[in-house]
Amino acid sequence: MKLTPIEQETILLYNQAEATADVETCDPKLLEKLNRLAEKYPEQIQKTGERRFLVPKRCVSVREPYSAERRKAASERAKAAGYKPPVRKAGSE
Repeated sequence: MKLTPIEQETILLYNQAEATADVETCDPKLLEKLNRLAEKYPEQIQKTGERRFLVPKRCVSVREPYSAERRKAASERAKAAGYKPPVRKAGSE
């Protein structure tokens, strides 16, 4: 069954008593990243279900949005350093 974009939720749960957060997601990019991190750091990030992970709370952050000026400066630094964005695979959206 294919989920619509509005149904592709990410749920993040944590409490003050535990050092870990429970992440459940249908986001393909986030799933890929969490799977990669779980393989690289199995002692810290555990896969607990098909789309569910236990991660250290310190990995969860909410950041201030970039201003237009900061975004432009970061883009210019990346271009000057020769950074090229990843090529999207055919058929992925």
